[in-house]
Amino acid sequence: MRDIGWEEKASRFVDLDRRPMQTIFKLYPWEWMLAERFAPHALATMGHGQKDPVQWIEPIWKMLWSNKALLAILWELNPNHELLLPAYLDGPRNLKDYVKKSLFGREGKGVKVFRDWVEGKPEKGSEAPAESESSSESEPCVYQKLAVLAESGGNYAVIGSWLIDGEPAGMGVRESRALVTTNTSRFVPHLFR
Repeated sequence: MRDIGWEEKASRFVDLDRRPMQTIFKLYPWEWMLAERFAPHALATMGHGQKDPVQWIEPIWKMLWSNKALLAILWELNPNHELLLPAYLDGPRNLKDYVKKSLFGREGKGVKVFRDWVEGKPEKGSEAPAESESSSESEPCVYQKLAVLAESGGNYAVIGSWLIDGEPAGMGVRESRALVTTNTSRFVPHLFR
């Protein structure tokens, strides 16, 4: 990142030799990038009519799909759909067993699991919420009905699948002894041909 420069006059990113950068591959999440001091420069490189636009890999629109507010929006647009779980932005509402997730959390960060809770309070005999690496209490979050995970031998598994043009392309199984899988959970990728 220190090798990337900004040429103010031409409004473009440049390398160490001051050559314009035409493509930037990033693994840094957009929501983190937009909180950095150089965020206006990144946004300036993708405007229409830009003399030297940058091709970003991954494009900024991918940020929409990593925002968990989408879970509540999908539920609102398709209530009771068999492939969706109830999800809300304004609290758990009538959910008794639910998870609280940071809107921009990744790989389990900031996820709290609540079981046997009613109106934000535990029912008699319920356990304290299970929690992954915490996030700030002021971070916006979504409340979603708790889904029963596959469990075997005291391990819980989450399956992630990828489709390309509607066809199966890959799958990953993330497994942990905790209810919330994280970036340190065991992971096994699978490839479909």
